Amino acid sequence: MIVRYRAQALADIEEIYSYLLARSPQGAQNVLRAIYAAIHLLAEQPYSSPITDMHGIRVKALTRYRFKIFYGVMGERIEIIHIRHTSRRPWP
Repeated sequence: MIVRYRAQALADIEEIYSYLLARSPQGAQNVLRAIYAAIHLLAEQPYSSPITDMHGIRVKALTRYRFKIFYGVMGERIEIIHIRHTSRRPWP
């Protein structure tokens, strides 16, 4: 499947990386690798994650790092909508 990123998701990735880079450059790399590995898995198995209360949006929770990837499946592509840490307030 083709993977597309919304502007919000790209901004989320940049924000996550910038925040972690100041604290641990290696940690920032590890988290980004985990996020992109999860997205790669979603491209191979788009229906493997549960659907949310929001119409057509699924959520993939990373196990090692506490992030959630919100995405939608649209035909032959998945669209990454938002990525957030689980300690933040729930996404409306």
